[in-house]
Amino acid sequence: MRYRILGPLSVAVEGRPVAVTAGRDRVVLTMLLLNPGRIVGAGELIDAVWGSRPPATARNQLQTCISRLRRIMPVGVILTDRAGYGIQVGSDELDSTIFTRTVEQARVDGDREAYRKALDLWRGPACAEIDAPGVRQSAAVLDEQYALAIEDWADLELAAGRERELIGELGGLVERFPLRERLRGQLMTALARAGRRADALTEFQRASRVLEEELGIEPGPELQEVHRTVLGGPPPVERPPVRCLPRTVHDFTGRRDLIARLAAEIDPTGPAVLVVDGMAGSGKTTLALHLAALVGEDYPDAHLFVDLQGHSEHEPVEPSAALLVLLRQLGLGAESIPADVVGRTALWRTELSRRRALVVLDNAAGSSQVEDLLPTAPGTLALVTSRRRLAGLDGVSPQPVPVLDPDEALTLLERIAGPRVRAEPVAAAEVVRRCGGLPLAVRLAGARLAHRPRWRVADLLDRLGEAALDGLAVENRSVASAFALSYEQLGEPVRRLFRLLGVYPGSNFDAPAAAALTGLPLAGARDLLDELLDGHLIEEPEPGVFRLHDLLREFAAALAADRPEPERREALHSVLNLETHALSACQARTHERMRQVELRDNPCLRPDLLAAIDDPAARLERHRPDLGAFAAAAEASGHPEYAWLLPRAAWYLLYFRGYHEDVRVLQERALAAARAAGDESGMATAANFLASVHYRLAEHERALEHLQTALRIRERRGDPGVGNILGNLATVHLATSRFAEAAETALAARRRMVLDRMRLESPALILNLAVAYEQLGRYPEALRLDRLRLLAAWTAGDLHEVAGCLLRIQNVRLRLGQITPALAWRYAAAALRLTVRLGLAGVEASAHNALARILAEQGDTDRALVSHRRAVEVAARVGEKRAEAEYLHDYAITLLRSGDTGAARDHLEASLRLARKLRLPYSTARALAGLAECAAVRDPDLARELWTEAGELFERMGVPERRDVARRIAAPRAALAVP
Repeated sequence: MRYRILGPLSVAVEGRPVAVTAGRDRVVLTMLLLNPGRIVGAGELIDAVWGSRPPATARNQLQTCISRLRRIMPVGVILTDRAGYGIQVGSDELDSTIFTRTVEQARVDGDREAYRKALDLWRGPACAEIDAPGVRQSAAVLDEQYALAIEDWADLELAAGRERELIGELGGLVERFPLRERLRGQLMTALARAGRRADALTEFQRASRVLEEELGIEPGPELQEVHRTVLGGPPPVERPPVRCLPRTVHDFTGRRDLIARLAAEIDPTGPAVLVVDGMAGSGKTTLALHLAALVGEDYPDAHLFVDLQGHSEHEPVEPSAALLVLLRQLGLGAESIPADVVGRTALWRTELSRRRALVVLDNAAGSSQVEDLLPTAPGTLALVTSRRRLAGLDGVSPQPVPVLDPDEALTLLERIAGPRVRAEPVAAAEVVRRCGGLPLAVRLAGARLAHRPRWRVADLLDRLGEAALDGLAVENRSVASAFALSYEQLGEPVRRLFRLLGVYPGSNFDAPAAAALTGLPLAGARDLLDELLDGHLIEEPEPGVFRLHDLLREFAAALAADRPEPERREALHSVLNLETHALSACQARTHERMRQVELRDNPCLRPDLLAAIDDPAARLERHRPDLGAFAAAAEASGHPEYAWLLPRAAWYLLYFRGYHEDVRVLQERALAAARAAGDESGMATAANFLASVHYRLAEHERALEHLQTALRIRERRGDPGVGNILGNLATVHLATSRFAEAAETALAARRRMVLDRMRLESPALILNLAVAYEQLGRYPEALRLDRLRLLAAWTAGDLHEVAGCLLRIQNVRLRLGQITPALAWRYAAAALRLTVRLGLAGVEASAHNALARILAEQGDTDRALVSHRRAVEVAARVGEKRAEAEYLHDYAITLLRSGDTGAARDHLEASLRLARKLRLPYSTARALAGLAECAAVRDPDLARELWTEAGELFERMGVPERRDVARRIAAPRAALAVP
């Protein structure tokens, strides 16, 4: 494709012209080509075609135009978007794009030939035959670029001594652009150098007459200087520099990296545009003025400033009015400034082309407001600030202004309030924390302290309170009023979402949560989040995850508090329901009974949102610090059942990833909430799962107390959960080495589940029975149960259960002599890969220990010791004290095999101390037996004593190890050291 708009519109496909005959089609196509790379709004296209009075059918007619254009162009060239239409143009297909790129490179290289190639692309005024106002306004920008390129090219030609060749072409160009004084001055210079001094002076008179008649002004200083040069007169009086920037603050703090990044983007040889955006109060204007002061010497002619009032109590300043302010700052009289925006834009850029100037465009409302204000001449710099992301400015990369880090905020507070800040470091740190590092908040807090010399920093902290927003105000400045300006400029749907975020309990949220709050479809919620993000009212720390600044959260909560209670309650209920079901989705498939039984009275209100959550486990990790806040919100929401349903839903992943303290805090809160609400079923649920964390921490008596409480409630109510609680009791019996009782309890649990008509047997219950049988030496029965459990897990796709089953099966089959250590190693290695992938720390430790034992059996003690250390470290990290005692024993036995008896003894003593502290008979007996092995050579009597003590414990438990110990005790003294 080839498109040409630098002159009359023309289109060609593979060298063959394409006729675009309909006038409206030509206007639409031209508008798209004038805006390559962006979507042109339907309203903008309608205005271009029909002006201010479009017909009622304008949108349908526009679609017809687009359809006709699609028929004559290749597939995919015309783009459709919700906002409007666009055109896909290759880098070498549109002459205006080629022109701009070539001129930019020519300026950098000072290349006359490149300028010539660019200028030869023009066949007349841009979009010459199309009179639509929208087209003419955009085409005027191209014409201005063309004229400026001519002037730059002419300077190079004059510098090369080619004035005689220039005279004819410059004469024609001056006739086309009679008001361009620089071009006129170049013609005068060429004439004078060619020996035609009289013609040069005549040209000046002609320029004076045209400027007087057309604009009512005299020639500018530069043209007058050329005139004096031709006459041989004295040099002109120098213009005084223009200085219109507001004062900068003396206590500017931090931002070094951002300033360095911005300064590095300034190109002194070309026009530079830097844009900074950020939330209200983030210090954008202060930053821009500070940067302007740092680089101001590079722009000696003019420092200009205009407040565009994009976020203020007034209407945003129109571009035409802003141009008037800037031109007046340059010293131009009102009578010499055109009334229309196109004329003012041309005059503004002409004036800047004569100066090295710096312009601060503060508080922009959007990209369209500043497009005409940006300088295009080399040696100019524009600094633009906005609360919105100005994504519509081509070739510009906006830099967000973050809040201050804690050290920067403390330094700023000290600079404002003085040495009191350093004297009370703890209180000062808390002040800046409550200010959230927001510069405006820190300044207002510091100002309150500075104007009260008798206050301590602690006094200021007391005045701020937990909700700091109300206290961050001085005279007519406040953080809340700054936020309010941003909030009020939003549309009502966006304002409603922002308000409802004030009732959201968590610190971060995603689009499904926003949709649940508002009741909107997911796509609609995403659009509103984009609006809040563009306005810097929310942040996006990672893709798809959003958060509110602490002070904005307070502001949103205050707005929400003014809304009707039913609205707030409904929004919170919807969020709690979604979060509970999302947390429940983290459970392994073999644990899905909760959805069927425990959530049957609270079905998911928004299945569409639940289905849109791709990774519930990652979402739980993000929400983990906020789960307590969700539970607290549930207690006050009118739906207190979520105070125990939500912790129950989170239990599975928290428990198996080793977050024991989280489980304890959440379940204790859940139990208290259920008790306060008088919900016995909730009490039983919370007590049951609170027991799990006491079990993991080897606090077995506490675990039994909670399980007995849950069991009494379930039996009294006749609930179907009795079997599960009996199964958990069996787990505790296993942990306390009561293996026969564990087997009996597990069998009782299975019978109760049959009575309760439970369709799915708990995997944990099968595991308990299998472990009990193994400990009692009933290996075939244990293996059968483990295989049944593996089959169920594999069928359900439950990889967590699969990993556990692989570890169990390899161990039992090794005991039975059914597999080699090499095959057992493959089982354990597969299990380890699964546990690491799933983040299951407790099972991961078990897998490391299994691998270590197998490697030791194979004689590879070096690798075995590495795996042993890892097992102990992981168990200790997640608080698995009982497992830690077991793994210390196994570690010690491998050390003993390697010949390091001293280290083996140390680890066995550590295992024994832990086992006795936790009252673990089986682990105690194993540690005693291991210590006997260490003592066998040097102190046979001590070894027999230790074996005797271990044997008594093994005998009471009825485990196979009792026979091994009995043989060692009965062995001859000389054979004690032989295992």
